[in-house]
Amino acid sequence: MTETTQTTAQVATGLFIGGEARETRETLAVADPGRPGSVVGHAAAATTQDVEDAVAAAKAAYPAWAALSAEERAGLMAAAIEGIAELRDEDAEILSQENGKVRFEAWVDALVFEIRWNLALALAGEVDKAKVLDPAPGIPVSTTVAYQPLGVVSVIVPFNWPVAILGAALPHALLAGNTAIVKPPPTAPLATTRIVQRVAEKLPPGVLNVVTGADDRMGALIQHPDIAKVCFTGSVPGGKRIMAMASASLTRVTLELGGNDAAIFLADAVLDDTHLDRLYAAVFDTTGQICMNAKRIYVHRSRLEELTAGLAARLERAVIGYGLDPATTMGPLHSPAQKAFVQDLINEARDAGAEVREYGMMPSDPDLAGGNYLRPALVIDPDPGLRVVTEEQFGPVIPIIPFDTEDQAIAAANDTWGGLGGSVWTADRAAANRIGAQLACGYVWVNDHGATRLDLRAPFGGMKDSGMGREQGLEGLRAFQDTRSIAHLDEAALAASAH
Repeated sequence: MTETTQTTAQVATGLFIGGEARETRETLAVADPGRPGSVVGHAAAATTQDVEDAVAAAKAAYPAWAALSAEERAGLMAAAIEGIAELRDEDAEILSQENGKVRFEAWVDALVFEIRWNLALALAGEVDKAKVLDPAPGIPVSTTVAYQPLGVVSVIVPFNWPVAILGAALPHALLAGNTAIVKPPPTAPLATTRIVQRVAEKLPPGVLNVVTGADDRMGALIQHPDIAKVCFTGSVPGGKRIMAMASASLTRVTLELGGNDAAIFLADAVLDDTHLDRLYAAVFDTTGQICMNAKRIYVHRSRLEELTAGLAARLERAVIGYGLDPATTMGPLHSPAQKAFVQDLINEARDAGAEVREYGMMPSDPDLAGGNYLRPALVIDPDPGLRVVTEEQFGPVIPIIPFDTEDQAIAAANDTWGGLGGSVWTADRAAANRIGAQLACGYVWVNDHGATRLDLRAPFGGMKDSGMGREQGLEGLRAFQDTRSIAHLDEAALAASAH
């Protein structure tokens, strides 16, 4: 990654439908969350007809794309991703400005998309494999069970890590034989649209399409009878709306929603600089705006002060500021509404008598005054009924809660609406496995937590209100397929069964 200065010219992106770029009469102004009143650029605002056209283009491209072997699709997809890094510095700069996060995180966001794409292509040899069920007593048939794609897939991604999250679903959907329509987030669509279009231009027309615009014009991406599946990453209320809309046409859904991840620190947990740095990243990366971030810390009472001091020392060095400033380590929250929500959680905890410690200095640059900046906070031993514990903060605040027994920690960790991820911090491998196996979530880290150490080959997804379905890996790819069984009557087996 090279150092660059802020882009002065505003960015403009269009739609990409059926292999052709398309402009729109209306556009979305994309606000800069770090500079009040500043516009990063404009994205096309699709009409309902544009969305219908995207569905039709994907449907038209589907038969030829599905007819290819997985290896043939992988070859075309490999060619399409070539050179994607050439504009990564520029993409990262744009993403930092429209999202608010520091530029390095934006650069990694785009990098992870490429990594996930190539990991998906590595599965090509598995996609077309079938299994044969030989005749058995009372079953005089030989049955071949193979996989088939679903059709047209919509992939809807959120603002926080839009390009990386897209990589967890899009390449798997395409490799499985589906065609796709990508909907970037309306508040941060620019970098994602640029990247998707560069890939789509190298694929057969209609295989990959991108539409941007207001959510109220995007209903066809969910409810159109030609949409076979919707893959949505976002909030729990958003996921419930998607599921309700999809039910009208029995459209399949994969939902990767919010989390209230618990990190459990046993009495023997290692709390050196390495582990404390990992914990700090797990909580405060992207200003806390990552679904799989740690949202609650449960620590053995004997280690409470040590862990709190370790996080405090790191927060004291935090530099709150504009994402493109090389000195910044913590950017603004993405929206004024989210800033207000997180501040309410902090104020409520303080008013309830919890010990709240805030860190860092607000930016002094007058151009940043009124931006979505917030001082990060630790909330020590709060009442477990406070919203800072029970709700997903999605911001730079974390409750730290002591426990006395292992059973107490497990019960508290599972006493929540979500089940996305969790972590166990201990020097005892057996204890980590024992506790990890009891956490009601889809992914468990040991002595680490969060996106920086996510195995991109493994299936990822949540339980309870954190969603349904899995992304990544062969399991994630199979989620974009269904089985087809072809049974041949075996005359010899039939004759044998008659005796």
